[in-house]
Amino acid sequence: MKSASRRRAPTTVKRTVGRGRLPNTHYRTREYLTVKEVERLIKAAGRNRYGHRDATMILLAFRHGLRASELCSLRWEQVDLTHARLHVSRLKSGIPSVHPLTGTELRALRRLQREQDPGRYLFVSERGAPMSAVGFRRMITRLGKAAKMPFSVHPHMLRHACGFKLANDGHDTRALQHYLGHKNIQHTVRYTELAPDRFKDFWR
Repeated sequence: MKSASRRRAPTTVKRTVGRGRLPNTHYRTREYLTVKEVERLIKAAGRNRYGHRDATMILLAFRHGLRASELCSLRWEQVDLTHARLHVSRLKSGIPSVHPLTGTELRALRRLQREQDPGRYLFVSERGAPMSAVGFRRMITRLGKAAKMPFSVHPHMLRHACGFKLANDGHDTRALQHYLGHKNIQHTVRYTELAPDRFKDFWR
């Protein structure tokens, strides 16, 4: 009898269920930023204590479609200021590539190099340690509020902003795939699918 009672299923049921995180559409209507919105973030970053560092982080994340971890792990050995090149290493088994650096980026990087203590990493904290992806996320969230964005902002929206900007400019999907480091081109196609210029000749 005792053995049978031990095997008997419990009669009480725990009814408390955690809600968890709601879908992204609950927080914002889209998962990317426009060029103007990126510029607003950069302007807001300029008012921070480490404004130039923060603005440069946003600029590089946007221009090169960098994930937060890819951005924070950038080392000076990946930057070729003489030939204006950035050697990009990708996470998630992505395709590494070499990106050109524009004049704006070169000036920002040279100033960053002058203003901070020499070290291995591009972006460091006040204590000299590499900036963390969590720290960058918090910074972007604060800047989104400071820039009075109508929705919450997170770092990956800068990567998406890069994809949509280049797709809207009409760049080849295969070239865009390698620029963003996508292993699967289906991840790149979504940018061209939502590009409004796809339909520009429909009513001519």
